[in-house]
Amino acid sequence: MSNTNTRTDVERGTEAAESPTERRTADSRERTEACPECDGRLESAADTGETVCSECGLVVEEDEIDRGPEWRAFDSAERDRKSRVGAPTTKMMHDEGLSTNIGWQDKDAYGNSLSSRQRQKMRRLRTWNERFRTRDSKERNLKQALGEIDRMASALGLPENVRETASVIYRRALDDDLLPGRSIEGVAASALYAAARQAGTPRSLDEIERVSRVGRSEISRTYRYVVRELKLEIQPADPKSYIPRFGSELDVDEAVERRARDLLDSAAAAGIVSGKSPVGLA
Repeated sequence: MSNTNTRTDVERGTEAAESPTERRTADSRERTEACPECDGRLESAADTGETVCSECGLVVEEDEIDRGPEWRAFDSAERDRKSRVGAPTTKMMHDEGLSTNIGWQDKDAYGNSLSSRQRQKMRRLRTWNERFRTRDSKERNLKQALGEIDRMASALGLPENVRETASVIYRRALDDDLLPGRSIEGVAASALYAAARQAGTPRSLDEIERVSRVGRSEISRTYRYVVRELKLEIQPADPKSYIPRFGSELDVDEAVERRARDLLDSAAAAGIVSGKSPVGLA
């Protein structure tokens, strides 16, 4: 008797631990996976908004809401033209992409050129729009830095996720007041260098210096400071991550790259890579 009561209490406690949302989600999942009458396969009819059993014909759900667009597009240009929502927010823009941009085409919605009076009016609107987009010195600083990060990342061929991470690092440095005494370009370059290493697509300091407006020593010094103050977790660069890029620049075949990776593995097994530059080893 006691065992039965204990088991009942445990089952009751388990049911109480489940939230109503979890129970509804589980029940909904069970309903949509199989027909409640014959366990047949359910099919959704987009034209009628119903979920019907393919075996017995039972209508399980009706008047379903289609949350997708009501239009169709056959290429990216048509999709962009028909879409009525903006792009997602991004840390790569100082306002996270929430403000309005006024284009520079000087054309109306039908592609017709504006008159001289309308062009003059649009120039004034653009000027005021740019002023309102950067309300204070902090936003002007951020706008300049993020533009610098985007320029350097483009020159280095770094992907968008690295640019996003670098933008977040710079924002953190700005919020933590790490910029006094340091140049915007230096902190931006160090943020990009750190982001590339975090993403496993490292670039050497020499490569960063070539596209930056500051010297190698300033980038290195600022990088160490930012990593220390923000407590960034940066793993040591893997020499093998440089091999594909170096191989592409030197136009060597896969056999040479494979041999280089084997040599690095042998050197690591022998314990002779510690303290050596990853770029030099590659």
